Amino acid sequence: MTEAVFGNLGGSLVPVNQGEGVVPRKKNPGKSPTHVIEARQQRLYKRQLEGLTTRQLVLDHASKEGVCVKTAWNDWKAVNTWNEEDWQKDRENMVSRLQSMRIRLYEKALRKGQLQTAAQILDSLGKVVGESVENININAPELSIRVEPKSE
Repeated sequence: MTEAVFGNLGGSLVPVNQGEGVVPRKKNPGKSPTHVIEARQQRLYKRQLEGLTTRQLVLDHASKEGVCVKTAWNDWKAVNTWNEEDWQKDRENMVSRLQSMRIRLYEKALRKGQLQTAAQILDSLGKVVGESVENININAPELSIRVEPKSE
């Protein structure tokens, strides 16, 4: 009767798979493949301009992606590294891009009659080309006033 329930008592109670179709277990079943991690980090990279603070963004990323908060912070570190790389690559082109944006903004401000905005834009354009308050003051004439005592 016991042999009918438990099988062969002389052998092991847990069956051993000795077939060729057996898939070996992963050493660390919780670790994702590199392409999955990078795709998750890229989704966080895309969402960073949504106006959330860093902490809100990371916590929201953790809940949406189904990862722990520590993993979400690790993803954020990778995104910060990418941001730094992007800034270093775009730094040379940034001045010309800013100048073209300022000029477009100046033209729109003039069309809408926003003269104060246009004046501020002209000031910022002048600073880029070296026209600053110090330079203007150096080129201005110097006045000197001397008060002499009253003679009686």
